[in-house]
Amino acid sequence: MLVNFYLSAPRVLTDTGWQRHVFVRIERGRITAIEQQPQADLPVHTLSHGSLIPGLIDVQVNGGGGVLFNQQPTREALRTMLQAHARFGTTAMLPTVITDSIEVMQQAADTIASALAEQEAGVIGIHFEGPHLSLAKKGVHPPAHIRQLSDAEWQLYQRHDLGIKVVTLAPEMVAPELIAELVAAGVHVCLGHSNADSATVQAALTAGATGFTHLYNGMSPLQSREPGMVGTALVDASSWCGIILDGHHVHPLAALLAYQAKAKGKLMLVTDAMSPVGTDQQEFAFFQGKVVRQGTRLTDPSGSLAGSVLDMMSAVRNARQQLGVALSEAIAMASGYPADFLNCAGQRGSLALGKQADIVWLDDDAEVQGSWVQGQPFYVNTNYTGDA
Repeated sequence: MLVNFYLSAPRVLTDTGWQRHVFVRIERGRITAIEQQPQADLPVHTLSHGSLIPGLIDVQVNGGGGVLFNQQPTREALRTMLQAHARFGTTAMLPTVITDSIEVMQQAADTIASALAEQEAGVIGIHFEGPHLSLAKKGVHPPAHIRQLSDAEWQLYQRHDLGIKVVTLAPEMVAPELIAELVAAGVHVCLGHSNADSATVQAALTAGATGFTHLYNGMSPLQSREPGMVGTALVDASSWCGIILDGHHVHPLAALLAYQAKAKGKLMLVTDAMSPVGTDQQEFAFFQGKVVRQGTRLTDPSGSLAGSVLDMMSAVRNARQQLGVALSEAIAMASGYPADFLNCAGQRGSLALGKQADIVWLDDDAEVQGSWVQGQPFYVNTNYTGDA
């Protein structure tokens, strides 16, 4: 493996925009220069075509490669998820545990802590989506496990070995003073699966909540006399909103409204991916029932949406089509903006001096052909037949 080398392609998306035929100098896993000509002291890996872009960051990943993290909160399952999503440009993720027993949450946390301790490439933390949610907006989250915040969850959220911690909660279930304590413990608090009114949402934001989980889905709607969570999220200039652009969760006009309403850099792409991503899996067990795949749509027996089979690069392409944005902006929605939300933009999210060398190679059709994490190969398309 090359420790220090140059990486070059016809186009490189840097933090200042697209540059042509530049050389990215990588030393000990970091970008130390972006130069017009390489120096003679390092080997050069030149890609004859395509583009280099920053690695994509997914804040909400339930599964992939045929496994669901809730059902298999193990290192083996985690690696399967990482490999499945690496094919689609993800170089950093928050494996997500949806509403479940405290035992499952603890097992998942222990797995993440182990992965971080051993520097597993691609793992940067954990997202607990629930269990402190609204029954009225639970979606497919199992009602038997929805509950108030207890000492057991507190001990989990206060751990210092979990990397970046995100907790999605309903603000009517967790008082503002408790949200403030979570934030003080290093938790990024997201609001979601909630039927709260605007005043309750505003109080949670004032207490330190900074995100909204899958905007529009599982939250009180915008109405003329009660803005609800959707309206409050759209208006708030300081918070980030995740959005699932899979063609099922959000109508394109609603997505465009969100993009136009939110302050620049505050709408980020997420997948909410389930186990079928990267496979041809057509159904899978889900708590006491099952989820069925019909094309790119996942539903439970009642017809409710149950996560997605979306991947990050498809989300980027959908953002271009539905929002009419440039490729560079769509990529930022999947890299730089999530990094800003997670407060890790000093390390990830763009190709710039001093940043970690998390890089994705796209071919001329914007398909992922390879990636690097900290300058080390993370994914290689072994079926690719073109010239490097």
